[in-house]
This record gives sequence, structure tokens and C-alpha cells, in this order.
Amino acid sequence: MKNRSFVTIAEHSKEKILYLLKMAEEFEQRPNRKILDGKVVATLFFEPSTRTRLSFETAVNRLGGRIIGFSDASTTSSTKGETLKDTILMVSNYADLIVMRHYLEGAARYASEIAPIPIINAGDGANQHPSQTMLDLYSIYKTQGTLENLNIYMVGDLKYGRTVHSLLMAMRHFNPTFHFIAPKELKMPEEYKLYCQQNGIKFVEHEDFNEDVIAGADILYMTRVQKERFTDLMEYERVKDVYILKAEMLRKAKENMRILHPLPRVNEIAYDVDENPHAYYIQQARNGLFARQAIICDVLGITLDEIRL
Repeated sequence: MKNRSFVTIAEHSKEKILYLLKMAEEFEQRPNRKILDGKVVATLFFEPSTRTRLSFETAVNRLGGRIIGFSDASTTSSTKGETLKDTILMVSNYADLIVMRHYLEGAARYASEIAPIPIINAGDGANQHPSQTMLDLYSIYKTQGTLENLNIYMVGDLKYGRTVHSLLMAMRHFNPTFHFIAPKELKMPEEYKLYCQQNGIKFVEHEDFNEDVIAGADILYMTRVQKERFTDLMEYERVKDVYILKAEMLRKAKENMRILHPLPRVNEIAYDVDENPHAYYIQQARNGLFARQAIICDVLGITLDEIRL
């Protein structure tokens, strides 16, 4: 049987991405269905999460499935020395699907190679966050009416920010122009810039962040500086407040520009932005429910035609 795990967005074609977005549209129209009646989904969160875990669990509940799992690894046998391999194999005895967040890069790939059931990567270290990418793509499509030929400005922690890494890979199909805005300590890693070059993706790097720089944006993708990724707290203190978006900086923004953020927010978006018509990050989080319903159904082999019945 084909392994239907959802580990990285880089494995998915343009057609598959658009297919999943159509599924998300269907679920937004009618999120409550009994498609997963009799199915059990395990959520294994070895790293803290609010939106990702709750939206996955809400997705399963609204589809009629059952949830098992944990949100705090300190309450599990991993504290007794149980390996990730053994945890995955044991949980596979009880569930039809595992949704896993882990602090180690590559953990989701490893799990998908040993598990007899599908794995959904809910974030692995600073590597990838593909389900976030699907809700980001859905949000971009809903607000812009297209994914093609957009100017996407990524701001803040581009070094450790797994959401921007995944989004960059997904957008390779749609001829974007990226603007990477970050201090030198947090700039986009060379491997992702090389990926852009290899895939014909245009990008520009900036250190300035002001109303003139962001005037050309279709999407302004803000990120928080992730304290938990730093081994040097003095470095964190140096960069944590470098870029703060304030409402006054949006005076020259395109009318249809929208501000996205994977959340949680610390102080990189001032609260006076929340009432601005360009702000979309709260609606973006809501879109996560529909995108994750689509991913869950797809990895379980449930088709768009079956959803439409």
C-alpha cells in the first residue's frame, strides 16, 4: 500500500496542492460531516502547540472521528527512555493516523518510514510545517484570488522559521517573487536561497523594514523571533525587537495586501494593526481547520468526490 504520509510540501505537485485547496473549500462550506466515523487519530505533540493541535483535533471531531494522544511528552514513556521508534510503533497499534509535532528536524520523515499508518508532520524543529503551509496557501488564494505571480514579503525569523521554509517550497509552482526581510543573524539560510535559484524563484534580500519597502507587497508574512530555537540568549535579545509592524507603516500598502502570521504573536505586530483592513492573521488561523480537514481526508484515502457526496 502506498504511504500517504504528509511530511513535506516539497513532495506535492501543483495539481495536488490545488486539489487539496478545493477540498478545503468544500469543508469551509460544510465543516461538520461524519466521514471519519470509526476512525481514530493520534496526536503526538512532543513540542508545545495551541493552534496546530487544537485545529487538528477540531478537524477530527467535526469529521466524526476520535482523538487519542498527548500534548505534553513529559507525561509519556519517553521520559522513561522509550525511543521515538517504539512510541510510533506502539501508537500505530491503536490509531489509523498519527499527527506528530517534534523538536528534532527529520523526526516526521523518520516516523513515516517506520510507521505502518500515515504520518502528518505538524512541525519538526526548524525544518518544515507543511499543514501550516496549506492553510497559508488557502489564505493567500482566498484573499488574492490567485496564487500566481505574487510578491510575497517574509519578515523576521527566516533562519529558524519552518513556516517560511515550507511556504517557499510550495510557491515554486506559482512564479512568486519573494522579498526576504531579516537581520543578518536571522536571514534565509543558504540552502533555501539555493533552492530558489534551482527552481527559478526570484528573490530579493532586505534589512530595512519600513512603509516604502513593503509598499510593493501582495502578502506580508510576519514571523516571531523564536526564543526556543536560540542557544545564545544574548543573540535573541539583540534581534527580538528588530522588526515591529505598526499601523502607520501600512499607509502605502496595496489595497488588497494582506498580513499573515503563523502565530503566536509576541510583539512583532503592534495591536493597532489588528483593526486595519490589511490584517488577516486571525482569519488565517480559522482557515487552518479547513486545510487540515483536507489533509486528514487525503492521507486516509478519502477523495474529493467522496466528500462531495
